[in-house]
Amino acid sequence: MKRWIWISADTGPRGDELTGEQGDVDRRERVLRFTERFGSVLVESGVPRMPAWIFAALLATDSGSLTSAELCDLLQVSPAAISGGARYLIGVGMIRREGQPGSNRHHYRVPDDVWDFLFRDRDRVLERFTATFREGVGLLGADTPAGARMAESVDYFEFVSAELPAILAKWQAHKAAVNSVSAGPDGRPAPERR
Repeated sequence: MKRWIWISADTGPRGDELTGEQGDVDRRERVLRFTERFGSVLVESGVPRMPAWIFAALLATDSGSLTSAELCDLLQVSPAAISGGARYLIGVGMIRREGQPGSNRHHYRVPDDVWDFLFRDRDRVLERFTATFREGVGLLGADTPAGARMAESVDYFEFVSAELPAILAKWQAHKAAVNSVSAGPDGRPAPERR
């Protein structure tokens, strides 16, 4: 049987400690099932396949952090595939590469604020779309069907760009409220909600 690496929130990497017990196998299968499903959604959204799998796998592990070797074992791919996929994800801000004290290994981790970052970055993309479409209206003429489509695109992207900061601020307020309610007596997060 192929050995898989699983990360536990309380123990960290288990590597050689894995015994292949049914619970571990079931958990790994669920992690891989999620990785395949969410990875497919990301691929359909335009993310290359290997970066999509890596990101989904990191999301599905309790720690949100794995080494290259652990990702290779989990996804059954080569170190080169992990390296290239991780480089892509780091470049777009979806993961970070971090060293661990006392180890020469690097861990890949999903940042806590990954969705905020991605949507804020998306806002910059929307601004570029808006500027290009506005230019298109001038080039094609506002009175042409193509120009009218461009003008409607400008309106759409301006609306979304204007609303996005308020939506992100509401999310931060919601997140802070949930975290303050779910914090334990010592101020640390309480066990996961269901």
